[in-house]
Amino acid sequence: MAAAASSLTIASSFSEPRTQIHSSKRSNFPLQYSIPYKADSRSRSKRLGLVVSSVSAPKVELRTGPDDLISSLLSKVANSDGGVTLSPEEHKEVAQVAGELQKYCVNEPVKCPLIFGDWDVVYCSRPTSPGGGYRSVIGRLFFRTKEMIQGIDSPDIVRNRVSFTALGFLDGDVSLTGKLKVLDSEWVQVIFDPPELKVGSLEFKYGFESEVKLRITYVDEKLRLGLGSRGSLFVFRRRQ
Repeated sequence: MAAAASSLTIASSFSEPRTQIHSSKRSNFPLQYSIPYKADSRSRSKRLGLVVSSVSAPKVELRTGPDDLISSLLSKVANSDGGVTLSPEEHKEVAQVAGELQKYCVNEPVKCPLIFGDWDVVYCSRPTSPGGGYRSVIGRLFFRTKEMIQGIDSPDIVRNRVSFTALGFLDGDVSLTGKLKVLDSEWVQVIFDPPELKVGSLEFKYGFESEVKLRITYVDEKLRLGLGSRGSLFVFRRRQ
């Protein structure tokens, strides 16, 4: 997104129950008797297999369409600091759901008017892709990210902004403005001007122009997915 924007045996035993009946009254029946539990070995094996399967098999989420996939995806990336706190296995799960969701993408998404608007960057598979060094391991020690936003204005303007708190008390942000160029039915290229940094009352530009190529793999009224040329997966949620 920014200068570095380029870039988811359980052993089970069953004891046969024995039912014991005790009585304080005398009768012709014995005071204690047992009823053996008999079950057809075939049905018992089926039941055992069912129990083992239900416990040991990985959890499978039932999904019926894009709305279910979107809900699942957003729940997986929620409160993850844009993906920073997720484990490698959780990143794989995000990628799997995103892969399923892209099957519902419209044809030629770069021509879809739904790409325009303001979007929150709620996830990236590589922390430094949105925000560059500010989102690196060292950068996060000094800059606490508050928001990551991408705006796409018709016909071809892209605005990226990462707002943060520096050193725990200074509010600031780094922003990029670029021009979008359509490469084909799915891929776009954005050439960004040098970044602009604001910290407290200070405001200045630094660095050089940068470039990013992004493949739009899904877009609708709520969500947009992007895949960078170096494999970074982005999840954008439309701002309310």
